[in-house]
This record gives sequence, C-alpha cells and structure tokens, in this order.
Amino acid sequence: MSRKRPPLPGTKVRGSTTGRPIMAALDLFGRRWALRVIWELRAKTLTFRDLQEACGEISPAVLNTRLAELRDAGIVSLETPGGYRLSPEGNALISALMPLHDWSEKWARRVRG
Repeated sequence: MSRKRPPLPGTKVRGSTTGRPIMAALDLFGRRWALRVIWELRAKTLTFRDLQEACGEISPAVLNTRLAELRDAGIVSLETPGGYRLSPEGNALISALMPLHDWSEKWARRVRG
C-alpha cells in the first residue's frame, strides 16, 4: 500500500481545487502537530525520540506520519546518524514565520491586558 502524499502546490488540497501554493502550505501546516514538529526542529537536529519528547503528547504514529509528509514536502530531512533537521526550505519557512511569532507575542500581551 502506498503512502498518501502531503499537500503540494498544483494538486487538489483542502480549500483549493487548483492547489494554489498558499493553500497547499496552509493545508500542510494545518495538520495536527505539523507546525509543532517544525518549531521544535528550528534550533537543532533531534532524534525521533527527542522530537517526540519535545512535542509532548504526540503519538509515535502521528509523529512518523508528520515527519514523512514534511520530508516529502522538502521541509525536513533525515540525517544519519543524528536524526531529523530542517532542510534549507524548512529554515526559510522559520524565517518567514518569525514575524508572525513576534506579532503573536505582542498580541498576547495586548489581549492579556
């Protein structure tokens, strides 16, 4: 049985029959634990076990699925030995997410009063 491919630009994804790149990215990032896995890999390479521990309550099956999808999407790579790390594309994604991170920190302070 073949594994289901992750959402990719140019293919039908949630919210877009044409697979617009932004919609494919949001579909991929919107999957359970996907952004958490990416976030935990932002600073260093982690083994499967270390990544599972860093993510908290993620099951091994879900982590394995997310890692496979993120690898297929070119965001995560597997280094042997050593574990998983962000690819250059994944590092570019973190750079793109940092302004959103900064905004969310300011927003959190504002809504807490």
